[in-house]
Amino acid sequence: MTGATERICWTRMQSEAGEGLHKILRRKDLERRAGAGLFFWGVGNAPSRAIPALAKAAAAVDVIFSVMKSKPKAIDVAPDLTVAWRSYVDAEGVTRPIPANVLVTSRASTRGCHYALVCRSDEPLSVADEGPFDPAAYRNYGAGRGVGASQVTALLERCAPDRTPTYRVAMRAALTGALWVKLIDPVVVGPDARRALEAEPANEDEWLRTVSTVRSSGRSPKAIKHCQQPSLFAI
Repeated sequence: MTGATERICWTRMQSEAGEGLHKILRRKDLERRAGAGLFFWGVGNAPSRAIPALAKAAAAVDVIFSVMKSKPKAIDVAPDLTVAWRSYVDAEGVTRPIPANVLVTSRASTRGCHYALVCRSDEPLSVADEGPFDPAAYRNYGAGRGVGASQVTALLERCAPDRTPTYRVAMRAALTGALWVKLIDPVVVGPDARRALEAEPANEDEWLRTVSTVRSSGRSPKAIKHCQQPSLFAI
């Protein structure tokens, strides 16, 4: 893969929170347009320990998106309960409201937190074929270990030339701001909020109204635990 920054964040995408991938990308592009290029991409695992220092240094990090080879899990295709996240913790440990254009949803869990890549792109978001990607040519940034089979999202650095690429680059963006954050303060996406999402807003103004509706119409989920600080960072 050519033209990438020294460090890259690689993430594999698929259906999530009851939405197919192409529908997710349609609403994420509305989010991007309404935020002058800014969008959050929800991920399930905690950030690399290097992220706070890279965020403070305003380091350049490209995001490479690939489509998962495996089919989405049934619980992601049709979750029992979906939540929307309203706040995030930045690189300084400060809790901040998620920007007004951003909507991150996920299936509900008991852990009480989720994670997101803070991205920027001047290009529309859609699944394309932008060339090969070989995970075996990279290792976890600062850790020296190769990419694990269970790692869906990882901060990587090149350690070898491409050999036999096993993935394709489906989309690109750049990390910005706090780069990779913990999300907190979830609300349940109820029937009214779900209908607002399924209506597929036609423009940026409609999208901003939809985000406001989803965030304000829900209740806090029951039986969740506080997301403990030791789980904030991954490798």
